[in-house]
Amino acid sequence: MITVTTLTELRQARVSLVEPVGLVPTMGYLHEGHLSLVRQARQECASVIASIFVNPTQFGPHEDLRSYPRDLPRDLYLLANEGVDLVWTPSVDIMYPAGFQTWVTVEEVTSRLEGSQRPGHFRGVATIVAKLFNATVPHKAYFGQKDAQQAVVIRRMVQDLNIPVQIVVCPIVREADGLAMSSRNVYLSTAERQAAPLLYRALQAAQDAYNEGERSAERLRQIMQSVLAETNLAQPQYVSCADPETLQELDWVNERALLSLAVYFGKTRLIDNLLLPEQE
Repeated sequence: MITVTTLTELRQARVSLVEPVGLVPTMGYLHEGHLSLVRQARQECASVIASIFVNPTQFGPHEDLRSYPRDLPRDLYLLANEGVDLVWTPSVDIMYPAGFQTWVTVEEVTSRLEGSQRPGHFRGVATIVAKLFNATVPHKAYFGQKDAQQAVVIRRMVQDLNIPVQIVVCPIVREADGLAMSSRNVYLSTAERQAAPLLYRALQAAQDAYNEGERSAERLRQIMQSVLAETNLAQPQYVSCADPETLQELDWVNERALLSLAVYFGKTRLIDNLLLPEQE
């Protein structure tokens, strides 16, 4: 496995890779969810690039940029074990050189859900992902369904800007008790960690109601809220039943829906989601 930092090193190493090339963008502190993306890329592509970059522009002023968990030696060890060919670990100065003033803004689909709660977040996401695509020139790029809105935003950006990369969205990887794997789970106290699987149980309760014939989006939202109310440790920020592509809130589930929620446990903000009907 080759590890590079500068753009010059990256471009020199990229030339030698057998195509097609798959890219797995990460912010590091890897867990099984990230590694599942690497394995999917490994199955579908001749070469795999992983990037590790904690992107400052997608963090808000009161979010956890400074305390975001980092462990580069462990990340590199895990990626080498998965057969990654090339890892790019750029610095902030490389990604945002002095005088940087060019941004990628995806408008309508970023105005809701995460976008409404985290102003500027998706401008940072879209900009850094566009830069990663430009630098690594992948044929496919792999993202997790856990960040459902992020996947919608990136697909929109790729389509609108005619970027020749296929976006592959892989299933959420969960702990044994249903909690979606996340680098932020390490912030949870013991009591919060015990309560956190409530997110998935709320989603499952709404899914069960849907499977039994419930089609009122408001009723599905109420079901999720009632499950979250089982503990005062869970402080919901939003509970949504929306169109999976436009992310507009639904009145009625006629075809497909994205159930999603964001919940605080203490200072730790967790997100989760589930698609209706259940994907094969």
